[in-house]
Formats: sequence, structure tokens, C-alpha cells
Amino acid sequence: MKSDFHRFGIGVRRVLGSAAVAAAVTVSGTALAASEGHDAPRKMSPGAKPVEHDSDKFGPNPSYKDKPYDAEKQIEIYGGKTGIDAPRPAVELGRPIYVEGAFGEGINLFGEKNLLFPAFNISGDWRTAVAFNDNGDVETGQIATRLNLEVDLKLTATERLHAFIRPLDQGGKFTRYEFFGDDRDQGDVRFDVNLQTLFFEGDLGAMYQGFSGNYTSVDLPVSFGLMPVLFQNGVWAEDAFIGGAFAIPALNSRKLDISNMDFTFFGGFDKVTTPAIKDAQGNLADHGVNVFGVAAFVEAMEGYWEAGLGRIEGDGNFDDLSYNSATIAFTRRYGRRLSNSVRAIYTFGQDADNVQQTADGLVLLVENSLITSLPSTLIPYFNAWIGLDRPQPLADDTGVLKNTGINFETDALTGFPKLDDTANDTFGGAIGLQYLFNLDQQIVVEAAMVQALGGNDADRNAKGDQYALGIRYQLPISQAWIVRADAIYGWLENVDDISGARIELRRKF
Repeated sequence: MKSDFHRFGIGVRRVLGSAAVAAAVTVSGTALAASEGHDAPRKMSPGAKPVEHDSDKFGPNPSYKDKPYDAEKQIEIYGGKTGIDAPRPAVELGRPIYVEGAFGEGINLFGEKNLLFPAFNISGDWRTAVAFNDNGDVETGQIATRLNLEVDLKLTATERLHAFIRPLDQGGKFTRYEFFGDDRDQGDVRFDVNLQTLFFEGDLGAMYQGFSGNYTSVDLPVSFGLMPVLFQNGVWAEDAFIGGAFAIPALNSRKLDISNMDFTFFGGFDKVTTPAIKDAQGNLADHGVNVFGVAAFVEAMEGYWEAGLGRIEGDGNFDDLSYNSATIAFTRRYGRRLSNSVRAIYTFGQDADNVQQTADGLVLLVENSLITSLPSTLIPYFNAWIGLDRPQPLADDTGVLKNTGINFETDALTGFPKLDDTANDTFGGAIGLQYLFNLDQQIVVEAAMVQALGGNDADRNAKGDQYALGIRYQLPISQAWIVRADAIYGWLENVDDISGARIELRRKF
């Protein structure tokens, strides 16, 4: 990696130019300027005046070569505060993460300006939950478990290989035992070592720097493989597919008042999922679907803009279901009382001649949270939406309302009940309160509703109006263990009501 000194030096040369650097040297030392032959009078602001040089005001930096590094002494500098005893990865080889002390020298394998610091670790969590779920047509009591393994091989400061494995579930079904309900199917052990993700990510600028031996100011992050994508907190896209992406980061424009701007270009050629395309069995198709798109992130107007344009391209039997998706969002704080996000997703271009149309229309989402006298712990919120026709996310396995509230979330473990999250010809919202106590526990209470718009009930996912009350409580009982409890009751028009209660134990490592 480039040192801070080198980055600063390059920045001075690039922005000021060599003549300006010479002028800067002239201001700081007349003797040096004269010795270099720069005799021009110094130019400075009318409000500035020269100060005589006083060598007594300067001295060499302190040297600690004769003193070994002492981590305890470093802690005493900060009033004796100690770090959090966070759980370590289950497997940790090579260079550790988040530890005190000096690191060893890197290995000159990819070039001395992009040194190898090998490290391998396995982290993740193990979730086990007991739940009583009534989804209207299916009622079960069960205990289910899920293991998430993040496998990380770090190479240099900017390059790594990463994999994600869920060995205890398969095809959306988790290892479980069902002990209650007429629809129970007893025990079911699922074991699957298939990779959920396996991808490389790095920076072409840093790699070129290592191979060439020359410093570069270019940053060009890239990623390829079976890789995850996440845009707009997962509302527009949250999927893992086989493909690649690259980004043009850290742009800015003084004229347009843009402090930071990134563009990400991506494409996927297999494992792409969307609620708009299902296979013959009614499951989300993950073959025969491609995705291409670009996403932009812009900090401007005292807020944060997000925008994207993408296309889902179906092959073979899915050709008629191809569609386009455009999105834009703006997030900012207004005064001292309101944080607000406004998002729009427009789905268009599907030419479904031989099949029923599954992707068309517009959804407008508004997310609000109030800033109270306890801004970090007491957070009232109100989120709302209106959806026209059948808007869809670009690439995801859930609907666009996943972040609208806890009553629109399932638990990705036991099939916990939820309200309709598609925004298909509906409007509604969620109002709730989140309290984090002393940042040591969490409780969320929420009321939500879904209101059906016009059209044929048979074509709409929600067959009528829906209402729900939900509550969530989380308590960390140690740095590694978390207990979480959820409950919901929903009143659904024209179909059976829903209800659920669950308690989960989660172990992080």
C-alpha cells in the first residue's frame, strides 16, 4: 500500500505542479529558495505576514528504537480503557485481524508495492430457533437450525478470495424437526456443501502497482465469480450470481457540489433470481436468466443519491419475461428532527406475449425516522409505499418491501409469517418504535397495513387488505451469544389470518 507520506507528496505535485511546490518551499525558507536560484518576491494573502525562522522551535522526531513495543503502555494513553473481547474466528491462520502490536513484514510475491500478507479465517454464525408458525394454509411447530460459514483467504491489502457456505440447508429448506401441526413432516436433515458464493475481489490499480513497481493514482476495484451484489440496502438488488463487476470510485465535482461519487458496472450469467421468473415447479428460476446493470452513488445536496439501471434477460422459455428496471433514491437529514429516504423503482419493457405479465409498474417507497432526545437509542419510524401494477426488484428472492418493517420480514429459517411484501397493486405502511436501552439490548414494536388497490384480486398477490402487529426483542448474553424473540399476528382479508411466535439462539464466531 502507498504510505501516507507518498500519497501526500503525489497529491501536492499533481494539484499544485512543480512550480507551485517551489513557491511553497520559498515561503517556508528564504535561504533554501535563494540557494535554488528562486529570487522572485514572495506572494501571499494580504492577511498573512512572514514569520522569522526560529530553529529552536523545531526538533527531531522522538526515537523509540531502544524501547520494545508495549501494548499495555499504549492502552494507558487512553485512560486505561481496554478493547472489547470480541469473539475470534473459528479458524484463524496467518496474519490476524483486529489485534494490537506491530505486523510482520510482507512477502514480495506480487511486487514490493503490493506485498503479500497471507491470512485465512473462517467466521460466521450458527442460528437455532423454535417457532410456532401459522401461515394460514400451513400450521407447524418446529425447531430449525442454520449454519453460515464465511471462508476468507486474504492475499494483499486489497485482494482476497472469499466463499460462503450453508451446510445445513438445501433448496431453501433448513435442517429441522416439526413437532406440531397437521401439516408437519417430522424431521428433515439437510446437508449441502455447495458454495453459496465463491469470488475474487481486488483492485487493478494496486495489482498494477505491484507488477510494475511504479506508484499509481488509479483505483479500479473488480470482482468476479459466484459473487453477491447489494444495492439500496437490498431493496433493488440482493443476490449472488455468477458474473463480474468493476467500479469507478471516489470521483468528485466542485462545480456540481459532489463530494464523492462511485459508479459500479455489473453482469451476471447464471444463478440470477427474481420474483418475476419462476420455473415449472413454481420455484424461483436460477438458470437461464442473465442480468446487466450499472449503479451510481452520489453524495451531493447535503444528502446521498442512489440510482441504477439494469436489465433481466431471460433465455429460452424465459425470453418473454425479460424486463428492465430503473431506480433512484435520495436520503438526507432535515433539520434536527427527521431522517428521510425516498426511493422509486420502475419496472418496464416486459413483452409477455405468450405468458402472463409478471414485471411492470412503479413503486414509491418513503422511509422516515424521527430524531429524539436519545438519537442513538430511541428511534420512532414511519415507512410507507404505493405500488402500481407489478413492480419487481432487479435481482432478489424477495419483494421490494423487505425493509419497510418487521412485519414484512421472514426469518430465513423457520418460514416465519409476514404480510405481502410485493407492493403489487397495493399501498400501505408501517409505524413503529425501536429502543436500544443502553446499547445492550433491542426492542421493536410495530403496526403495519397493506391496502389493496383496484384491479382483479386474482391477479394481485394480496387478495385483500392486510393488517399486523409485530414485536421483536434481542439480547446479547455475551459477546458471542444473542437471544432473539419475535411475534406477529396478522388479519388478512379474503384468506386465513396469520400468526407466529419464535425464539432464536445465535452463536457468532
